[in-house]
Amino acid sequence: HTVAQYRIWGSDPQWQLYFFPLLACIFLMLCGYHRTALDLSSGSRKAFAFCNQAALFFCLVSLWGENWLFYLSMAIWNVCNIPSFKTGKQPGVKNPGEMYLPEAVRFCIRKLEKAGFEAYAVGGCVRDHLLGLQPHDYDLCTSATPEETAQVFSQYSLVHNGEKHGTIGVILKGQQYEITTFRSEGGYTDGRHPDWVNFVSTVQEDLSRRDFTVNAMAYAPGKGIIDPWGGKKDLQRGILRAVGDPEVRFREDSLRILRGVRFAVRFGLIPERDTEKAMEELAPLMDGLARERVFDELRKLLPLVTFGDMQRFAPILTQVIPELKPMVGFEQHSPHHAYDLYTHTAHVVEAVPNKLTLRWAALLHDIGKVPTFTQDENGRGHFYSHAEESAKMADDILRRLKAPNALREQVVMLIAGHMLPLEPDKKLLRRRLGKFGKEAVYDLLTLQKADFSAKGTGTEQEADSFTQVEVLLAEIAQEDACLTVADLALNGRDILALGAEPGPHIGACMTHLLTQVQDEILPNDKTVLLDAAKKFLREF
Repeated sequence: HTVAQYRIWGSDPQWQLYFFPLLACIFLMLCGYHRTALDLSSGSRKAFAFCNQAALFFCLVSLWGENWLFYLSMAIWNVCNIPSFKTGKQPGVKNPGEMYLPEAVRFCIRKLEKAGFEAYAVGGCVRDHLLGLQPHDYDLCTSATPEETAQVFSQYSLVHNGEKHGTIGVILKGQQYEITTFRSEGGYTDGRHPDWVNFVSTVQEDLSRRDFTVNAMAYAPGKGIIDPWGGKKDLQRGILRAVGDPEVRFREDSLRILRGVRFAVRFGLIPERDTEKAMEELAPLMDGLARERVFDELRKLLPLVTFGDMQRFAPILTQVIPELKPMVGFEQHSPHHAYDLYTHTAHVVEAVPNKLTLRWAALLHDIGKVPTFTQDENGRGHFYSHAEESAKMADDILRRLKAPNALREQVVMLIAGHMLPLEPDKKLLRRRLGKFGKEAVYDLLTLQKADFSAKGTGTEQEADSFTQVEVLLAEIAQEDACLTVADLALNGRDILALGAEPGPHIGACMTHLLTQVQDEILPNDKTVLLDAAKKFLREF
């Protein structure tokens, strides 16, 4: 019956000449796209297989049309290019043990090897390959000294900034590739660079200086993965383990403690017992780190954390932001809160999207509750003006961490306004939109929703209120409402044309007219607004 139905479709000239060939072309293009993605080790095999089979089907059905020869050849080409899913091989990779490297990286390795040196891709790119992720960058290490590396690539533009630490940057097609000599190193007294560097002769010695086993692997074509510390096995077991003695590793550079948290969170790893113990015990060493380095790690970490991460790594997070420490276990003594202050905050952080400003605002939105806490005669807790105090403390924290001004100002604004009513009232919402802007109001609403949902005592009435606000905001957006002075049907020049003298009363008049329009007392009509302006100026 099915074959008969296909024959009926195939005999229809419209399907024959247009529909089937069109679908065949679409799936052939999708197949080519997914094939390219697989060649780059970043594609989905399931998507490729689906598009491949769909393209084959519609090519075969199109055989009843006039273009049968073309589609038959396309079908044959498609079938011949199906990768082997049983063996796990990828197009362009000879065997499952091989790792995809960009051509520029392979070129660097080949050139160093031809000159008689060893060279490897090292660190995060190997880890990401084993996790099935597309590496963002590729670091290279070599047995060549910096001078020898510079000599090998003397025909190319070089960057010598890191030469005293063993690194030469090679510019290929506008992109820099860093090549570092095998080395061992001392501690990081300045928190940034090793106190001393000794060049070593083997890649195994170089890998021994790295932070975690999952980052202590190297790869070279033809040699495979070099893994002296068992990083591959740790990845398979979901374990984060320091290379060698964790105390030594973290004393060398205490930022590795915070990096360890980020790796654990990002890749779903559980710190090995001794590693986690050392991370917690040596966390105070991070007090000596450059604040910019701490902020950079937190910038990468905050969008990733969940409630469980916030709880598990509280001893480390509260060390880099000491103002969080008093919040741990702090009972709020309020019928509106079922959790202690830090637990509530952890829930809020997880509840907001992974937008960096929202994550920072969620983390610090109640940080002012501890210093503003009071209890009445009934033992009930109060936090008067805690939003303002939290905003002030957040401003100090972000300045201390040297956060970008734009991010700091946005976070402080959200924290200061997180108790500001966003009621389902169009007039009020227009004013809020005019004052803060559309993006800020939506972020503020998102933060408030997360704050209420994380109390553990939320009511359906509160949830309904947020839904109503979202509906009204959507309606206001459709109305093209007058939200700012710039949206008024007249401007300052029009008011001056009425005979008014320049001065602050012009701005006061415009603000008055905006309020009248937002409250729907006056329409946004130039003639009506001019009459209202005349009346305002007479009474001013």
